[in-house]
Amino acid sequence: MKNKKILITGGTGTFGNAFVKRILKEDVKKVYIFSRDECKQWKMREQFKDERIQYLIGDIRDKDRLYRAFEGINYVIHAAAQKHVPSCEYNPIEAVKTNINSAENIINAAIDRGVEKVLSISTDKAVKPINLYGCTKAVMEKLFIHGNNYCGNKNTKFSCVRYGNVIGSRGSVIELWNKQMKDEGHISLTDLNMTRFWITIENAVEFVVKSLKLMEGEEIFIPKLKCLEVRKLAQLFTNDKNIKMIGIRQGEKLHEILFSKEESQRTIEIDNSFFIVYPSIYKLNLNYDRWDNHKGMFFNNNDYSSMDQDEINIKEMEKLIK
Repeated sequence: MKNKKILITGGTGTFGNAFVKRILKEDVKKVYIFSRDECKQWKMREQFKDERIQYLIGDIRDKDRLYRAFEGINYVIHAAAQKHVPSCEYNPIEAVKTNINSAENIINAAIDRGVEKVLSISTDKAVKPINLYGCTKAVMEKLFIHGNNYCGNKNTKFSCVRYGNVIGSRGSVIELWNKQMKDEGHISLTDLNMTRFWITIENAVEFVVKSLKLMEGEEIFIPKLKCLEVRKLAQLFTNDKNIKMIGIRQGEKLHEILFSKEESQRTIEIDNSFFIVYPSIYKLNLNYDRWDNHKGMFFNNNDYSSMDQDEINIKEMEKLIK
């Protein structure tokens, strides 16, 4: 990280704010915030008084702007996305333009401008997707992983990070329930049996920084996460009589998957703390001896699902949402 210039797309969001706070602890030369919202950029300027931060107004749909912004950049963290499931379902073409077409823009700009590393942020909804958001992120992953094939004699490397729900992020169920309790005195719940993987924003950022340091191109990095029934989370906000059942929404899964049983055959577990999915068995075998503390290929022939993984301690979760 020393003396590197790092650009983060969507840098004014929940992840972007936390990432900037963390990355400034490294000996980086510059951090560039690339986003469309000048109001949010102004708020970040008020929060971060560090001369290494520079703010760029721009849209990832605009390839010419990306070409200009990527000049002299060493690392790119791609966090910009249209990411709310109902919004993507109602505005499908916009979701494709933002999550898929813009990925192509970033790949081309990064290669042509000589960016060293590009790490794209994905989601568990990209695995066996049933909603448009998940579908667009699945395609985005494929574009970045196989974007390495376009680099030729350039040294640009592309990888992805995939994780679950971020506790307390903007637009999260926790934010929604806090508002509902304040305004209505009850909360809405879609299904009593629903489960989700959970990660704190701090842990998500730390994992992204770790992945950025480790990546050599073509990997999907996945943290080993615990899960929790959404019903148990709801009971931390109110009692059962104030929980209003509304039914599972369009495009919503009962359980999420961090990697599929098909992917497990080209997945390696490292240090009992995270997984790496490679695009093929051949690529996995090439990298197999690179890792000292690995448990071998993850041949469990099952989905790594929130339905049957270790559960977060409810007291621990209660502390995290306060």
